[in-house]
Amino acid sequence: MKIGIFGCGNVGSASANACALRGIGTELVLADKNHALAQAQAEDILHATPFAHPVDVRAGDYDDLAGSAIVMIAAGVNQKPGETRLDLLKRNGEVFAEIIPRIRKAAPDAILLNATNPVDIMTHFAARFSGGGTGRIIGSGTILDTARFRALLAQHLGVSSHSVHANVLGEHGDSEVLHWSGATVGNMPLADFAAQINRPITEDIRAAIDTGVRRAAYKIIQGKGATWYGIGNGMARIAQAILDNESTVLTCCAPVDSVEGVNDVTLSLPRIVSASGIGPAFHPALDDDERAKLKHSAGIIKEALGQLGL
Repeated sequence: MKIGIFGCGNVGSASANACALRGIGTELVLADKNHALAQAQAEDILHATPFAHPVDVRAGDYDDLAGSAIVMIAAGVNQKPGETRLDLLKRNGEVFAEIIPRIRKAAPDAILLNATNPVDIMTHFAARFSGGGTGRIIGSGTILDTARFRALLAQHLGVSSHSVHANVLGEHGDSEVLHWSGATVGNMPLADFAAQINRPITEDIRAAIDTGVRRAAYKIIQGKGATWYGIGNGMARIAQAILDNESTVLTCCAPVDSVEGVNDVTLSLPRIVSASGIGPAFHPALDDDERAKLKHSAGIIKEALGQLGL
């Protein structure tokens, strides 16, 4: 299966590299407005395949995306230190207005997998104007935030992150909602498990983990300018679920008719991801505080969408 990657900066190249290392797809085509960058990234990743999987990796242009089962989109301007994701709205909206129609023309049957920030708004933009059918456009959404939440919980508890099930909902950004009330470890409620191993979730621990998840991007950007390894692997994970037709539940973003009274908005909720794309959103049981926070998060995205006239 061919995977196209449009945008070969840190996120696009990390996504392609993660696919190659994990053997996701049989052919990777990297494209970028800067063809020299796409060529350099493709060659660098290709040279690593003897240590991983025999994936064919090459550079191309829009036309070379033809026949792709998935086209990952990681094109756009970078987030600056101190800049919120929503500040990127107008700048990346202009980028998408140029590239989405050309990608869709070259690969009309591909599932589009978007990582460009602000990802909820850019995914809504792509879904509204690119065509391709219901469920054929997926945003990475809070898949990385969910991974951060699980990793930090696992670190506190001293268990594998694979044993932790906890999601982040809403915006991929400042208003995201950590679903504490639904978190489980080894099929036990989080609080019960933590108490039995004498590592309780105190208010201080909860606050530290919340900050660690919610402010992770800002801390990483301050240290090295951008985030790419985490989201690159998140993109590869979504691609794997599509190509293997897993019907697995992931916290990705796509348009939803209504959430907590906010209509026609794109944000992250648990959804089934399979070869047909992304399914309808599931609405997990939330406590009153989480419901209020999710409504607030949806409202922030809705307001930003209004700035684009969406």
